[in-house]
Amino acid sequence: MPNVPSVTVQDVPADVTLLDVREQDEWDAGHAPEALHIPMGELVERLEELPSDKDVYVICRSGGRSARVTAYLNGNGWDATNVDGGMQSWQAAGKNMTSEQGEPVVI
Repeated sequence: MPNVPSVTVQDVPADVTLLDVREQDEWDAGHAPEALHIPMGELVERLEELPSDKDVYVICRSGGRSARVTAYLNGNGWDATNVDGGMQSWQAAGKNMTSEQGEPVVI
């Protein structure tokens, strides 16, 4: 998507809100421990859960859904950045992950 600010997983700062917009089964299989989970389809109804005092970095499986959410948030008053490559890149980079189902994986 044009005009969507993006960073690599290595450039995600520690002091931001990491918003995971994947579906529940994807989240359950493996996610960043510090992430906030709001599936893309629920975002509009749950906007009040996003902090207004922190930058929001949006992540999904590969970067497509998160780019759309980033564009939406930036158009509605947030300072949001897309995480290029999503959780696939997160896992490939060896970043910390957790799971409700055993060994964390990205599905």
